[in-house]
Amino acid sequence: MVYALGRGCLPRILLVEDDVPTREMLSRRLAKRGYEVAEVGDGSEAIAAAHAAPPDIILMDLRLPVMDGWTAASYIKADPRSRAIPILALTAQAVPAEQEQAIAAGCDDVDTKPVDLARLLGKIEALLGARKPA
Repeated sequence: MVYALGRGCLPRILLVEDDVPTREMLSRRLAKRGYEVAEVGDGSEAIAAAHAAPPDIILMDLRLPVMDGWTAASYIKADPRSRAIPILALTAQAVPAEQEQAIAAGCDDVDTKPVDLARLLGKIEALLGARKPA
């Protein structure tokens, strides 16, 4: 079930990141700002999680083991059960070609690492179409 924003439920983020320290840091920082965060470490787990408990938004690292973020995003967007979930790609490569590839795979926006939390939160809020959680 996708959480209804503004109805007392925390917006739910699926964080897809294989680097454990980065994943834990982002998860803590997002939780402190009022988000519920579920974490997985690769693209195939992201697809399963998106279908089992659809989040309000997915933060997807692109360079992942097992299945990369581009492939996972394309599967998520191709499935009617999950195609409406916004995907924000995270990449350490700030080159236009990689960002264009992410958008072509179905990602709705791209942000670069290292993460600037204020910029990331702005992009999350824009994709959710809601104000920052209290």
